[in-house]
Amino acid sequence: MSDRQKTLLLTGASRGIGHATVRKFNREGWRVITCSRHPFPEQCPWGGGAENHVQIDLADPADTINAVGLIQEKLGGHLDALVNNAGISPKGPDGERLSTLNTDLRDWGHVFHVNFFASVVLARGLKDELASAQGSVVNVTSIAGSRVHPFAGAAYATSKAALAALTREMAHDFGPLGVRVNAIAPGEVKTAILSRGTEKIVEQLPLRRLGQPEEVADVIYFLCSDSSSYISGTEIEVNGGQHV
Repeated sequence: MSDRQKTLLLTGASRGIGHATVRKFNREGWRVITCSRHPFPEQCPWGGGAENHVQIDLADPADTINAVGLIQEKLGGHLDALVNNAGISPKGPDGERLSTLNTDLRDWGHVFHVNFFASVVLARGLKDELASAQGSVVNVTSIAGSRVHPFAGAAYATSKAALAALTREMAHDFGPLGVRVNAIAPGEVKTAILSRGTEKIVEQLPLRRLGQPEEVADVIYFLCSDSSSYISGTEIEVNGGQHV
């Protein structure tokens, strides 16, 4: 087993935290399989190749379920880590957050399919491969899952809160299979999709700075490594003290 190259399956790989996570695991010698609703781009912004990419529309439950078989063919029986990183947060016409009063019901469903249901569909569909490798699942939640955020909408926040609860349930259910399940909850991280006004939040953070995607990727890697072999069912906050 020690001679076998480890494999990561990652959703949401093209930018930000996902992109940094691909780079981190590649540097550590892992094979990284990415999932996206887009086909593999000719000028790939992340590591790996077309043979390590699966096109899935995570907003479509049937498409996600049907893609599990294709992923299994690529895995060859072992999956060392599943990182559910993909997430969407719809905004209003002027980029404002959408509340419980004005979020369209179709948007609620779309958000929950991507941010919540896809995570359990993939983990459950690949449980045998995870068990065979004594692997790890990491769900990427958010600081918005535990408190009202000035930019993150209600559908996004509640989907991330649900994902945190799902992490505990999965840790309980997958534990007897030898599979650990944890979550990370990033705060304000420097990515291309930061909302205007984030600098005002940063002024109040104990560390007085944005987090870097690489700092989040390091925590994800820790939770997928042997260094965290007795950690399961927890949610690690990566937010520069924003929760205090």
